[in-house]
Amino acid sequence: MDDRFASSGRLMGLDVGERRVGVAVTDEFRMIASPVATVARGAREVETLRELALQYDIEGIVSGLPRGMSGREGPQARDVREFAGSIAGELGLSLQYWDERLTTAQAERSLIESGRNRAQRKGLVDAVAAALMLQNFIDSRLTTGGARRRR
Repeated sequence: MDDRFASSGRLMGLDVGERRVGVAVTDEFRMIASPVATVARGAREVETLRELALQYDIEGIVSGLPRGMSGREGPQARDVREFAGSIAGELGLSLQYWDERLTTAQAERSLIESGRNRAQRKGLVDAVAAALMLQNFIDSRLTTGGARRRR
């Protein structure tokens, strides 16, 4: 694991899809992840992600990695690795991958339960999925860090 990820500061979570990228960020203490944007894939994606990284003073990126229920990487994993690696390189940020299994389904269910209609969900689901994935990542780090401190 990249030592720069051990420091404090905000992280940006990416839920990379073929057409859109959901973006979430943590608070500066890395306790809470919040959805912030859905970015269209295309000519302005790098510029838009750079603006968000600067706006939120991002220290590192966590990209969701598609895996099947067996735990194997899904067919989209290569595209995600290429995209996230390129973005991290462009922005000069460290990068970690995290299993994103079922986060889109959970995000969709949560938005339905909150009364969002189909059009509203389409604009939010990727960012909410990014927040769920990023929250799982930071919760895991908090749990592991806590276990290390008790030894």
